[in-house]
Amino acid sequence: MPRDDRHPSRRAFLDVTGGALAAGLITGCSSDSPQPDRPVPSTAATPKPVPAAGRHQAGVTLPRSAQRNLLALVADLGPEVAPGPLLAELGEAIRTLTAGSDPRLLGLSPGDLTVTVGVGPRLVRTAGAALPGATDLPRFSRERIASRARGGDLLLQICADDAPVVPVAAAALLAQAGDRVRERWRQSGRRGTDVSVAKGLTAPRNLLGFIDGIVGPHTTAEQERDLWLAGPPEVAGGTLAVLRRMELDLTRFAALSVAEQEAVFGRRRASGVPLSGGTPASAPELGAKTPDGRYLVPVDAHVRRANPTAVGVGHMLRRSYSTDEPAPGLLFISFQNDLRTFTATLTRMDTSDALLPFTTTTAGASFLILPGFDRQHPLGSTLFG
Repeated sequence: MPRDDRHPSRRAFLDVTGGALAAGLITGCSSDSPQPDRPVPSTAATPKPVPAAGRHQAGVTLPRSAQRNLLALVADLGPEVAPGPLLAELGEAIRTLTAGSDPRLLGLSPGDLTVTVGVGPRLVRTAGAALPGATDLPRFSRERIASRARGGDLLLQICADDAPVVPVAAAALLAQAGDRVRERWRQSGRRGTDVSVAKGLTAPRNLLGFIDGIVGPHTTAEQERDLWLAGPPEVAGGTLAVLRRMELDLTRFAALSVAEQEAVFGRRRASGVPLSGGTPASAPELGAKTPDGRYLVPVDAHVRRANPTAVGVGHMLRRSYSTDEPAPGLLFISFQNDLRTFTATLTRMDTSDALLPFTTTTAGASFLILPGFDRQHPLGSTLFG
């Protein structure tokens, strides 16, 4: 049975956590290991906790540098399930999990755990057909998406630097939801080591070896303009998310020379600098040419085809997570306050982007990321209160 057509079992969860425990037991069996009653203090820096409450949900711009590990879990609500009470319960569970006071963490420290909740177009339409997020994501070329891997009612984006925290938090949230939700698909991913691209700005390398996520709304002013929804009041403080899981043809891409790979992206592989020059954070000079009249940034380079100014849209906050199961690839997530920012960009890329032939999209969905919440204003209460 295809992966997207079955639900993760309790055994699958126990296999994961049991494997982690077994690994810990194996590494603790050397003759130099400490005695069980003499624990060794950890020398690793403990990630700073990220508050769950606030104007915006955590996990989008907080923490500033995204955590290493992510699980995107997409589910449907039962036909008779009221979204409001379910979301309020999930919000309270998120608060206790991130605070470290939930026994379902099994003694793990939550560290920088964040859980970001979104609702799909079907649920948004029940609150208002004209609201942002009510429109389904259109279909694009180079897609091979099974019906269960397209769309969904509920998104749980769970992130943490400490890998075991992620599936444990997911199990707690699914237990909280119970039989009110039915899982559609899930995808785990990891981010590479961050590379400094400008003062106060870092980005990781993707599975193709290039620095990913350099361009985006990084300042507060840019985020207010292009990222956060200003209204209507039901969604103010939220944003729109697009998820796309893609398989990558690593073998064919690796067969290219470094110069050919750089022409696909329009950037230097080692540094991230645009082929037109400057620094990694410099905007590519799309009109710059060689003395013989060739564009320094090729006409089909990814940075040209996806350039916000050329497309005529705002910036999207982009995150890419490397995956190796069900196939080597990446999970692409973008956040923006207008779905057209994504759809117009991908439509332009569809016509001639040198990167797309190396990709096949196998899952896709869009969600309204709900506004922030606190104890007085439960998660989802502005939309489903």
